[in-house]
Amino acid sequence: MRHYSIVFVFVLVLFGACGPFAKLEKSTNWEELYNGANKYYQEGEYNKAIILYEKVLPVIKGSEKAEMAEYNYANCHFKTDRFIESAGYFNTFFKTYNRSALAEEALFMHAYSLYLDAPDYNLDQQSSKEAVTAIQQFVGKFPGSASYERAMDMLKDLESRFEEKAYSEAEMYYRLKEGLFPGDFYRACIINFQNFAKDYPESKRNEELAYRLVEVGYSYAKNSVFDKKEERLNDALKFATNFYRKYAVSGYLGEVKKIEEQTKEELQAHAKLKKEYADKKAAEEVAATNTSN
Repeated sequence: MRHYSIVFVFVLVLFGACGPFAKLEKSTNWEELYNGANKYYQEGEYNKAIILYEKVLPVIKGSEKAEMAEYNYANCHFKTDRFIESAGYFNTFFKTYNRSALAEEALFMHAYSLYLDAPDYNLDQQSSKEAVTAIQQFVGKFPGSASYERAMDMLKDLESRFEEKAYSEAEMYYRLKEGLFPGDFYRACIINFQNFAKDYPESKRNEELAYRLVEVGYSYAKNSVFDKKEERLNDALKFATNFYRKYAVSGYLGEVKKIEEQTKEELQAHAKLKKEYADKKAAEEVAATNTSN
C-alpha cells in the first residue's frame, strides 16, 4: 500500500512539472509570458503571476504594456500579504507613472500597505511613522480623493497607537519609581507626563496623568537632597495649581488638595530647617571671628 502511495505522489509531481504553468514558465516568448501572467492575475493565482511578471517585466520595460503589468505586479504582492514589498512597488509605480490614471490608487496602496504592516502599539513604531508619512503624502497630493476619508481614519488609528505607546511608557516609569533607584524614575515620570500632555493635548489620559504629576512631584521633592528640596516642592505646588486650572471639576480633586497640603507642610518644615541651619552657620562664623581676634 505504501509503495502505491509513493508512486501516486510521484505521478502527481511529474504531472505538475509537465503542467501548463511549468511549460509557460520555461517559455522565452515574452508575449506568451505576458498574457499568461495577466491570466493568472485575473484568476487570483498571484504567486504564479508574480513569477511570470518577473520574467517579462524587464523585456517590456518602457512599452505601453509595462504600466499595467507593473501595477498588477505590485498588487500581486499586496494580495499575498507581502506588504513591505507591495508598498515599495506601488511607490515605484507612482514615481514612474505619476500621470497615470492609476497613480492616485497606487499612492494610496503604498500608504495602505505600510499601514497594514504597522505593528501593535507595544512594539517599535518606526514603521508606523513611515506609514503616517505615506498617508500624509497621499492626502496632501489627492485631497479630493474618494479614499481621503479612509486615509484619515488610518491616520487616526496610527496616532492612537502612538498615544497608547506613550502612555504605556509613562506607566512603566510610574511603576519603576518603587524600585531601588526611584530618583531617576521620578524624573522620568515628570518628563514623560509633561511631554504626553504636549504631544496629545486632547487625550482622555491627561487628567489622570496631571494628577499623577502632582503625586510624583511631591514624592520626588520629599525624597530629594536638602539643596534641591525647596525648588522641587515649589514645582509640586505648581503642578497642583495647573491641575486646578485645567480640571476644576475632577474626581482627583480631593487627592490633589491632600497632596498640596502635605507639600506646603513639607515646605514649611524645610524652611524651618533652612533657617536653623543658616542661624547655626552664622553663629559659627561669629564664634570663629571672635576666636581669631
